[in-house]
Amino acid sequence: MRRTTLGAAALAALLTVSACGSQTGTPEPRAGGMVRTATPPTASAVTGARTGTAHAAPLPIDTGWGPTAQEINRARALVGRLTLAERAGQVIYARYAGTAAPTDLVDRLHLGGIVVFADNYEDTDQIRASNATVQQAARRAGRDFPVGIGVDQEGGIVERVTGGTRFPAFMTAGAADDEALTRAAAQASGRELAGLGFNLDYAPDADVTIGRSDPTIGSRSAGSRPALVARQVVASARGYESTGVVPVLKHFPGHGSLTTDSHLALPVQRRSLSELQQRDLVPFKTAVAAGLPSIMVGHIDVRALDPGMPSSLSRKVVTGLLRDRLGFDGVVVTDSLAMHAVSDRFASGPAAVRALQAGNDVVLMPPSPKLARDGIVRAVREGRLSSARLVQAATRQVALLLHEQAAGLETAAPGSGSAASAAWSAAALTSVSGPCSGRLVGSRVSVSGPPTAVDRFRTAAAAAGLAVGRRGTTVRLIGYGGAAVRGDVVVATDTPYVLGDSAAPVRLATYGDTPGAMRALVDVLLGRAPAPGSLPVEVAGVPRSGC
Repeated sequence: MRRTTLGAAALAALLTVSACGSQTGTPEPRAGGMVRTATPPTASAVTGARTGTAHAAPLPIDTGWGPTAQEINRARALVGRLTLAERAGQVIYARYAGTAAPTDLVDRLHLGGIVVFADNYEDTDQIRASNATVQQAARRAGRDFPVGIGVDQEGGIVERVTGGTRFPAFMTAGAADDEALTRAAAQASGRELAGLGFNLDYAPDADVTIGRSDPTIGSRSAGSRPALVARQVVASARGYESTGVVPVLKHFPGHGSLTTDSHLALPVQRRSLSELQQRDLVPFKTAVAAGLPSIMVGHIDVRALDPGMPSSLSRKVVTGLLRDRLGFDGVVVTDSLAMHAVSDRFASGPAAVRALQAGNDVVLMPPSPKLARDGIVRAVREGRLSSARLVQAATRQVALLLHEQAAGLETAAPGSGSAASAAWSAAALTSVSGPCSGRLVGSRVSVSGPPTAVDRFRTAAAAAGLAVGRRGTTVRLIGYGGAAVRGDVVVATDTPYVLGDSAAPVRLATYGDTPGAMRALVDVLLGRAPAPGSLPVEVAGVPRSGC
C-alpha cells in the first residue's frame, strides 16, 4: 500500500479541532512530545450535511498509517454527505447469517463492512460471488467507496475460508524466524483472499504468548520472545499490505499472557504498565513505528489502567495508551462485541457508544447491528457522543478503504500459494530429540492421529515413496488439544508443548498439518531435508530447542 509523507503545511491543513476539546487554540498534547494547535472551526465546518443539525469539525487524522492527504480529504467529503444514521452505520462491521450475499443488511444500515465466517461459506466460487454482489449492490445504492469485507484467516486452527492454500499456524513464523518467508506466505494468502473479494484480514496476531498456560492464543502467536514476535508481525503485515489487503493486528494490549479466554469471560491483566511495555506491548509499538494501518483492541481488564472495564471500551487504553502514548493514528477496531467479555456486561447500543467514546473507529460484530447503529445515533443526538468523534471514526475507515481501492488488489487463484506455504513449513520444522540428520524411519511406517493430518501425511508419504501400513516405524501425529502418546516418532502439529510429555526417541514440531507441512515432515523422516527450525517458546522436558 502506498504511503505519502506530507510536508508541514499540507499536514497542518488536514488538522481540525474536536468538539469536546479546546476551540480557542489551546495546544493538544500528543505522543512523543508532539503538540498540535487547534483552530476554531468555521461556520461552514460545523453545519451538519443532510442532517439539519450542527456538528463539530472532524478530529485530527494523521497520514503516516496509509492514506494520502487526497484520500483523507475525499473521505471527509464523502462522510460529510452522509446522514447521521448513515455515519453511525458506517463504523459498524457486522456478522451475517447464511450464505446469501447480505446486501439488504449492508444497504439498509449503511454498514461499513461485514465479516465472513465458515457458516457464510460454501466454496470459493460462492464466496467470491457473494462478496462481489455486496460491492455491486452498495454501488447501485449510491456508495462511492468500497464496503469493507473482512475475515479471520490466520492459518492453523483459525481459518474461515477453505478450498485454497492451507497455511500453518503463525507460530511457524517464530520457529523459522525468516522475515522473507513470513512475508511471502502472507503475500500468497493475501493474494488468494483478494481474489475472493476480501479487502481486510484480521491477522496477524501480535500477541506474545506465555506458553502452555495460554488457552486462547497458543499457536496463533509467533512465540514468547517479544522482539521475535515483533519482527515477524511486521513482516506478515507487509506481505498482506503488498496485495492491497489490509492487515488488522490483534489483540491490543496483548492477549497472550492471559489464562482466561475473552470469548467466555473478561480476562484480568495484572501486569504493571512497565511489565506490559517490556513484553506485551513490544510488537504493537514496533507495528506503530512501522506505520501499519490497523489494530484490533481485545477485551481485557487492564488493572494498571482501567480496572473492571474491557480494554476495547476503555478510553484510558484506546486513546490514552494506544493513541497518545504509542502514537497510533490508524484505524482502531474493537474485537467482536458479541464475545462474552463484553456482551455479558453491555448491550449492543451502549457497547458501541462506549467503543467510539474510547477512541475506536470500527465497532466489530455487535450482537445486534441495528441496535448498535440506533444507540450511536441516539448518543450523538443526546450529546453523549460528539458528532466530531463519529465523523473522525467514519473518515478514518473510509480513507483506508479508499487507499486500498486506489492501490488495487493483487489477486491470485485459490491454491496458488502452496509453494510459499510449503517453504515456510519446511523452514520451521523443529527437531527437539533424535538425530539431526539421516533417515529417521524404516522402509515402512504406521501413522495415527487426527484424520485430516493422517490423510495428508499418507498423501505426502505416497508421493515420496514411503510405504504406510499397519506395521513399521510408528509415527504419532498430535494436533490441537491432543495429549502425549507413545511411538517411535511423535509429531506436534499445533503447539509443541506436548513434546515435553513424551519419551519418544524422535520428537518433531510442524506447527501445522497442512499438505506442505506434511511434505516437509516426510522429507525430514526420510533424511532428505534437515529440520532447521527452533522452538519459539519454552517447552519443558525436551533435550534441545532445535538442531
